[in-house]
Amino acid sequence: MRESAKLVSATLAEVASFLKPGLTLLEVDSFAEEFIRKNNAVPSFKNYQGFPNTACLSVNDAVVHGIPDEYVLKDGDVISVDLGVILNGFHGDSAYTFAIGNVKEETLTLLKDTKKSLYIGIEKAVVGNRVGDIGYAIQQFTEKERKYGVVRELVGHGLGRELHEDPQIPNFGKHGKGKKLKKGLVICIEPMINQGGREVAFLDDGWTVVTRDHSVSAHYEHVVLVKKGKAEILSDFAPIEQAERANSALNDRYLNGGN
Repeated sequence: MRESAKLVSATLAEVASFLKPGLTLLEVDSFAEEFIRKNNAVPSFKNYQGFPNTACLSVNDAVVHGIPDEYVLKDGDVISVDLGVILNGFHGDSAYTFAIGNVKEETLTLLKDTKKSLYIGIEKAVVGNRVGDIGYAIQQFTEKERKYGVVRELVGHGLGRELHEDPQIPNFGKHGKGKKLKKGLVICIEPMINQGGREVAFLDDGWTVVTRDHSVSAHYEHVVLVKKGKAEILSDFAPIEQAERANSALNDRYLNGGN
């Protein structure tokens, strides 16, 4: 699973190097699929329950599960790239939200805060804690302190030989509630945080989820191994952040102030 998580991180880093205004979402999707297949893996999202593409590409007010199409990325957009791979029979699954060009300051803050909330949640993914401890920590920071909307309808999940396994990992919850976390459990923690309200709508394509008030949404996801004392993060944002810094089309203000 470390190898699967490493590959999905490497794919996101390649996408980070590739992103720029003027690309269509289908071009981004094809680029990601080619890289995954060159590395002897299979895109795990493609044809999963009928999803037609390799990547979930969600732009601006799209929260998750955006279907790649002919939309052309432009200066000021933000795009969540959610990818999955199957390598040696195991899944990797990670997501990262990118700022394209000159993005509003408050939106850049949303991205930084959402990424920070992911690590706040990961701190609670240790043996003896419960699922609710993870969601509670994320919710306290994003909703209580930062006054964002925390999406309720979509949650993180277990990961292994299947893309979605038990337990579900909400980004909200009560301290000390839910299933107890055991050593060796692998989970995906993935805050989906809206700049405005928490309410979402499901589009007629059967996949895309958008904010009901059309506010911008951010989404970050890590593969996490539950251990005693401190969780181990199997995916890796470091190569993605390095690629961001090297790509002048991605927002310098965000990168300079990022985690």
